[in-house]
Amino acid sequence: MADQLSRVTCAVLIIGDEILSGRTQDTNLNSIARYLAQFGIDVPEARVVGDIESEIVGAINHLRTTYDYLITTGGIGPTHDDITADCVAAAFGVALHEDQSILDLLSARWELTPARRRMARVPDGGFLVKNPVQGPPGFGIENVFVLAGVPSIMRGMLEDVGPRLRPGAVTISKTLRVDGSGEGVIAAPLEATAKAHPDLSLGSYPFFGPEGFGSNLVIRGRNAAEVEATFEELQVALRAAGIDKLTPVIAT
Repeated sequence: MADQLSRVTCAVLIIGDEILSGRTQDTNLNSIARYLAQFGIDVPEARVVGDIESEIVGAINHLRTTYDYLITTGGIGPTHDDITADCVAAAFGVALHEDQSILDLLSARWELTPARRRMARVPDGGFLVKNPVQGPPGFGIENVFVLAGVPSIMRGMLEDVGPRLRPGAVTISKTLRVDGSGEGVIAAPLEATAKAHPDLSLGSYPFFGPEGFGSNLVIRGRNAAEVEATFEELQVALRAAGIDKLTPVIAT
């Protein structure tokens, strides 16, 4: 029960037609999930939506009320289809204003065209998220953080988001490599072990290659003692099923 109480969650909303069309490959979800893990924050849900205001607003309102935090990426640039700021404001029922500090930053580098001024818009009641890479900052409002879609800039902004979040208990992970056995053979002992430990996450991740086939069995949880005990229990169950090519994977 204590482990459940310490759980902190953050959803991710990836915005942009270019992701759904396949023109751009998203790497931001991976970066966000890995970054948040060090704070003990889980990412239980991620969505990708196109540049449709009603879809973005609906996703924001669902995710921000379902999870502790929401991080969005994309749609805060200067073009007509960069509508994330509009959608966040609509989701919260507030107006947008031009932040003077962002206008000052932009005017120091470029002529302030109407397109560039779009990047200075922040919802009323919002706050800025530092951008240590290039260009204007991101912003946030309540439990929502709005970051750039460009991966290098997004990762820079994340560094300002992390310290603002309430940390949870860090998840502990142990991996057991099983060589020469397919998931059909592994399934029964893995399922039995998983049912005996409902507070833990047990997963099977198959691999195939020149050196053979098998699966990496991963146990994840917040209670170190239970994770370790379950790891040993799983090995006993696998060996009882005739599966003995087992190698604990040392985390790096």
